[in-house]
Amino acid sequence: MSFIRIRRSTAWVAVVVCLLTALGAVIAYNFVGSEKRIEHRLTREYSIDDPRFARELGVLLGPPILEGNRYRVLLNGDEIFPSMLAAIRGAKETINFESYIYWSGAIGEEFARALSERAEQGVAVKVLLDWVGSSKIDPAILDQMKRAGVQVERYHPIHWYTIGKLNNRTHRKLLIVDGTVGFTGGVGIAPEWTGHAQDPQHWRDTHFRVEGPVVGQMQSVFLDNWIKVTGDVPHGERYFPALAPVGDGRAQMFSSSPTGGSESMALMYLLAITAASHTIDLSAAYFVPDELTHKALLAALKRGVRLRIIVPGAHIDAETSRSASRNMWGPLLAAGATIAEYGPTMYHCKVLIVDGLLVSVGSTNFDNRSFRLNDEATLNILDREFAAQQTRIFEDDLARSRPVSFEAWKNRPWREKLSDRLTALLSSQL
Repeated sequence: MSFIRIRRSTAWVAVVVCLLTALGAVIAYNFVGSEKRIEHRLTREYSIDDPRFARELGVLLGPPILEGNRYRVLLNGDEIFPSMLAAIRGAKETINFESYIYWSGAIGEEFARALSERAEQGVAVKVLLDWVGSSKIDPAILDQMKRAGVQVERYHPIHWYTIGKLNNRTHRKLLIVDGTVGFTGGVGIAPEWTGHAQDPQHWRDTHFRVEGPVVGQMQSVFLDNWIKVTGDVPHGERYFPALAPVGDGRAQMFSSSPTGGSESMALMYLLAITAASHTIDLSAAYFVPDELTHKALLAALKRGVRLRIIVPGAHIDAETSRSASRNMWGPLLAAGATIAEYGPTMYHCKVLIVDGLLVSVGSTNFDNRSFRLNDEATLNILDREFAAQQTRIFEDDLARSRPVSFEAWKNRPWREKLSDRLTALLSSQL
């Protein structure tokens, strides 16, 4: 009997070991990733205004830089949501909408009504929501849209057979109407984004309305994930109409995903930082750069580039990210960077401005999760007039922010230093 018990005990140990091994493999797949990381610092070959920069953006990241676009910046919910809803209500053929966050509340209900009304009038309406990011949505909102004929899909719902994709979320924020007008930026569909950043309950964010040939690239980025989820391939004139030039702006919309080109987003930032000659202004809701990007920023400071970064202050929805970010400020501050904490409310903007020419906007945060784990979408704009406008907005935000000195950073309380160092260990997941 003892021999049988030993055999059974050994069998259970083997089962436990197998389960732990399988669990370890799942964790490694989700949190480490399967693609090779960029490991070497880029050498500086050209400046932002050198034609080679735009050419290599198109070659290395995928889609080419397109001429003939125009853009309108939308500040905070009071400007963002009416513009998006007006485009939806004016749709005649198609609406494609992808979002990470879609929660309950009056604004979510308003979007659902607008999308449902268009679907009932024969417009092909497709909505793709991340399963995790939309976990707070009222099921009644989803039911309403589905009954009206809206095609609603959830990105990577959690099942036993999708456990390997647990950590891969779509963070893209895209709305494309009739294939002719597109929206992208940082906004989620939730009460926090309503208003005009007037108090801590209403966040500061920026979104962009886009017209011109680059909208076709925005459409293709949406369809990238739609095809992954449904296997359906929408195409034809309804989705890809001929787009004539409507302005003077040059632009490119590109995407990244762990399932293909997860390093594209990190590479884009490295290319831009390395090419910078004069100025880098960064609005960063979550600023947790990896070591390579951190070194690229320090190298830019060393060659005389002015670096200014606005990050959230006391009002933030992810204190862990703030702590991990703060841990790495020291070398940047010592080298002359300006790092300022936005005071009035949560600062959710994601805008990079380089040398008064390049403006990079979209869903991407300046952290490892956006660079390598999430599905992201970013619009690169090469337009001096637009860059000047974005710089003015950046400086308005900077005036509402508190600069952090190197001395203040160095002399912060020991408990804060300890917390910062511990949370920095999680930076690969933030």
